[in-house]
Formats: sequence, C-alpha cells, structure tokens
Amino acid sequence: MAEYLGSNSRKVTAPLFFEMKRNGEKISWLTAYEYTTATIIDRAGIDAILIGDSASNVMDGNATTLPITVDEMIYHAKAVAKAASHALVVCDMPFGSYQVSEEDGVRNAIRIMKEAGVDAVKLEGGAEIAPMIRRIVNAGIPVCGHLGLTPQSVHQFGGYGLRAKEEAEAEKLKADAKALEEAGCFAIVLEKVPATLATEVTQSVGCATIGIGAGNGTDGQVLVYADMLGMNRGFRPKFLRQYADLYSTITSAVAQYVEDVRRGDFPNASESY
Repeated sequence: MAEYLGSNSRKVTAPLFFEMKRNGEKISWLTAYEYTTATIIDRAGIDAILIGDSASNVMDGNATTLPITVDEMIYHAKAVAKAASHALVVCDMPFGSYQVSEEDGVRNAIRIMKEAGVDAVKLEGGAEIAPMIRRIVNAGIPVCGHLGLTPQSVHQFGGYGLRAKEEAEAEKLKADAKALEEAGCFAIVLEKVPATLATEVTQSVGCATIGIGAGNGTDGQVLVYADMLGMNRGFRPKFLRQYADLYSTITSAVAQYVEDVRRGDFPNASESY
C-alpha cells in the first residue's frame, strides 16, 4: 500500500468532499483520539479523521457517549489536529454542548475550532437543529450532520438498534437530510439505517454521505479505529469488518515482555549503556 505522500499529498478540505462526491470518489473516515494513532492513520492516507465522542467509550470506558465534556473533546482533538497534515479533522460536539440553545451551540463550536485547531465539527440531529447549523456555518465553520442512530439519544431510542425501519421514521430521515443540506452541511453521517434508505438519501442530497452500518450506497464510510483494528473483544456488529487482530498481537507482545523481564533477559548487553 502506497503512503499518501507518494501519490497524493493534498490537504483534504470540506469543499473537496463535494468534488469527490461529484467524481464518484469514495471517502474514507476513521476515528482517532490521540497523537500517535492519528499520525499513523493520517500517514496511511485516510481522507478524514473524526474525534468522535466515542472517545467516551474507547478512551474513558464509559457505557455511552453522554459523559464526555467539551473540555475532554478539546483535549483529544488538539492532539489529533497536530498529527494530521493530510486528513480533514472533524470533532464531535458532545452531548450538552448544543442542546440547550443556539447560542450555546455556536459558542461551543467556535471554542472547539479555536482551542483544538480542527477543520470542522459534527452534530447529531435533523431539522430541529438546522437553524443552529446555519448559524455555525455562517460563522465560518464547516459542519457535518449525523442522522439515523444518533448515540447521544440512546436513552430516548432505548438502545442501539437499527433506525428508520418504519416508513414514518424513514420519511423523517429523508426530510432531515434535505434540511441539513440546506443548512449548509458539507457531509452527513448515516448510522445504522437500511442500505436502500441510505442510498436514496445519498442520491437526493448534494453533500457527501458517510455511512456506518448503512450499506455501500453512501459516498463514504467511517469506523472506530479500535474496532476495525481488532483491539477489543466482544464487539462484533454486523457492519464491522476487522482488518487486524491487534488484541492478540498486543497481548502476545506484552506477555513476552513480562516473561523477558522476569527471566532477566531484558535488557541484554546490547540494550544497555
């Protein structure tokens, strides 16, 4: 696999997503939450790195995304932004940072951009938050939307099941996608919705759609890096493809290190000063 510097060194920007969609170029996203991983992912040529509020689960061990704060998101996003010279860097606005008022939403979006140095923000919700998205966009901030399974609403949904299975919710999702496009979103994440619906939405909007559990008819895909690299056990949803088994690799390496230390084999003479 060629690294991006060998063939394509352009910095990905939000407007480029419209061009990629028009040209039929599929768009790749992964999450990252700290500098070292983001450096590797960026070097491999990913189009966008998302500092997801999934950091609440992956980094902090929480059961949901709800506990993570704006301060914590900025901490993670600042590290990722330093690492990414190629990828577009998108930061989730966490639960509570935009639900109270439009003013709160705009203020927190500006704060995240200023303090973290990211390229865009992402918000969950449909037509009900379109006016706020428009204000954030008018402030000069690129915005990505998020429809379908929106994890910040997990308690309202009663779990993480497939969304928009029924006609009424599917029709609302389609209307919400148009509302987000009209509000100025450069992309919309479609999470855990029927593939046929995601394809229909993708064909109906001019902005890019990024799927996760939404089939192959979207303009791009996003996964949590720890999931696709096989760093955990027990989380194997249908939509997840594991590209590595780092859980086994890291466990084996650490076990070997422990053994070498206990036997006095590490460090050896060549590893000593």
